[in-house]
Amino acid sequence: MLSLIDTHHHFLDPQAHRYPWLNDPGQPHHRYGDHSRLNRPYLPADYARDTAGVNLLGSVHVEAEWDPRDPMGEMRFIGSLRERCGLPSVAIGQAWLDRPDAAGTLEQLAVFDFVRGVRQKPRANAAPGGAPGGMTDAAWLQGYARLGPLGLHYELQTPWWHLQEAARVAADFPGTRIVINHAGMPSDRSEEGLRSWRSALAAMAAHPNVAIKISGIGEAGGQWRLDANRRVVLDVIEIFGVDRCMFGSNYPVDSLCASFQDIFDGFASCVRDFSAEEQAKLFVENARRIYRIGVGRRS
Repeated sequence: MLSLIDTHHHFLDPQAHRYPWLNDPGQPHHRYGDHSRLNRPYLPADYARDTAGVNLLGSVHVEAEWDPRDPMGEMRFIGSLRERCGLPSVAIGQAWLDRPDAAGTLEQLAVFDFVRGVRQKPRANAAPGGAPGGMTDAAWLQGYARLGPLGLHYELQTPWWHLQEAARVAADFPGTRIVINHAGMPSDRSEEGLRSWRSALAAMAAHPNVAIKISGIGEAGGQWRLDANRRVVLDVIEIFGVDRCMFGSNYPVDSLCASFQDIFDGFASCVRDFSAEEQAKLFVENARRIYRIGVGRRS
């Protein structure tokens, strides 16, 4: 049975709490397509059912776009789940770094001993080119500068064409870790698209304070396909090296395109020729180290 720490999943309860992308009418579809069937609770009992086929050693809850007016509410909710169920091991909170209240939000998040970092999806263009993204804004950079001193890292989810901006941030703040979500979002699987994506990842990999999660690599309108995703998985590992890559399920969102077991069977198949030590790093040890699971937050 595969042992793993799942570095990217979400617990949510849209019946009890507000998640604009699930609760509010008129929201656009997810990049996978219609996501209406996600508008239901997804709690530790559901996660236990989905992960029954693996030896789960820990997990990372990533903010689930909870009501942005109350980011602390989500962490209190997650804290209550941890007390009752023991999961998640750690969490990533929500913080809008460009807002006037960013400093206070970050200070409050840092009080939770299980919070390891924050995620905000910075302003981005729908396609390559166009105006600079949100990571170039002075207010955003001012908020970002507060992460390191509080012992928090940054979870980055942005299209690959904004990774050059992120590379400048990584260089300017070498003491703050960045963890790229969803493999840098290789949405265009054409040869030209993958070539540009790889180049963007290489610019990030040049900075030792950047790690990456191989997660959320399903495609719109179809099932999770090993033949389509093997190249993505192996390219990420080649660019970043075994010591800076981790696997994540992105559940329940990726239930739109695959079962939990199929996703991790796919990841395992991609790296079956790696050594046992390398596989242990990819599935467990890198996550344990980078998310400081089982140790104090500032250790």
